[in-house]
Amino acid sequence: MAPSSSPSLPADRRPLVISGPSGVGKGTLYKMLFDRHPETFALSVSHTTRAPRPGEADAVDYHFVSTPAFEDLIARDGFVEHAKFGGNRYGTSKMTIEEQGRKGRVVVLDIEMEGVKQIKQSTISARYVFVAPPSTAALEARLRGRGTETEVSIQKRLDQAVNELEYAKTPGVHDITIVNDDLETAYKALEDFVYKPLE
Repeated sequence: MAPSSSPSLPADRRPLVISGPSGVGKGTLYKMLFDRHPETFALSVSHTTRAPRPGEADAVDYHFVSTPAFEDLIARDGFVEHAKFGGNRYGTSKMTIEEQGRKGRVVVLDIEMEGVKQIKQSTISARYVFVAPPSTAALEARLRGRGTETEVSIQKRLDQAVNELEYAKTPGVHDITIVNDDLETAYKALEDFVYKPLE
């Protein structure tokens, strides 16, 4: 199916908060959404104090900043949410969301559990999607398959995944939970949710 030339905006244009354990395939799913609906969505590029991984570009994958610069933004109330994970800090700036909204794009936020909790307490009205693995064993296999993580890092991420899966069971936290077992099926569930008519 060829993408249409004009943006196909969903009826509900609130920011889309996508969360789920590291390695579950969140990025793959929302990149498919971007590819199939060009000019419609924009990823909220997070700030982080971690070093870039091979192939990552500043202002594309993340805004790579120093710890003092990150803390300065916190002090100026510049983040919608921010968290510390694996010894590094991550945050979503208010400015990024506002800029993309002004351009008529639906902003997609890829965030960890702590960030979801903070956005829920903020003034931002959003829709919440949780992407779950078919099993923790499948998630572990995916993390190991990346070849970018140390054993310590894998164990940290798996421990965190248990916490996230537990939190996702809380009623009312997410609008939908999608199990990413088969990619096309998971994508269809995401697209149907994003484009469902307003009630």
